[in-house]
Amino acid sequence: MATMAVRVRTAPPLAGTERRPSAAVRPLAFLSFAVASTGARGRVGRGLSATTVGSGSAARARAVPRGIVASSEVEQSYVMIKPDGVQRGLFGEIISRFEKKGFLLKGLKLFQCSTDLAQDLKDKPFFPTLIDYITSGPVVCMAWEGDGVVASARKLIGSNNPLQAEPGTIRGDLAVQTGRNVVHGSDSPDNGKREIALWFEEGELCQWESVQTPWLVE
Repeated sequence: MATMAVRVRTAPPLAGTERRPSAAVRPLAFLSFAVASTGARGRVGRGLSATTVGSGSAARARAVPRGIVASSEVEQSYVMIKPDGVQRGLFGEIISRFEKKGFLLKGLKLFQCSTDLAQDLKDKPFFPTLIDYITSGPVVCMAWEGDGVVASARKLIGSNNPLQAEPGTIRGDLAVQTGRNVVHGSDSPDNGKREIALWFEEGELCQWESVQTPWLVE
């Protein structure tokens, strides 16, 4: 377990007086952050404690939100902002919706799709047109992680036809035509894994844990 401590000192008195500046931090404070892994995959246990020691006092105040126990495997989804979304400058808006939902971003890159890589889409009925579209400009590749992220991402994205997508969804708010529907999301957990492996090289995914996790999931 790794621990980081931050110490805040009391500001000195003003010259010729015992009065201290009003903006000074009066108590001596220590903040400790600890993260302990519970397994090779899954969530980690977390502890956050704050200890305040008054000048000449041993009084302490603690607030410790408990961590999250390990789960078997956290679901992942591949989400891609298509060339029209990039050209329209919508990637910040789209990324923020997944962040606000509470999902964890594990991979992110701006990428120019090659024709060879786009062959993964050959089972689509509109394949020739789709190849031209997906290779027409850069895309933003993302790997998102979280409980139920695949189904939830599909809801955030909305119906394939933007005119039928609910208001509040990405396509419902930001697109008008199926051929320019801004974003793609995996349609199953298995396809999420497959697409992430296809669009990201080994080592491109970042293994990290957000400090928000204990406040999002019990």
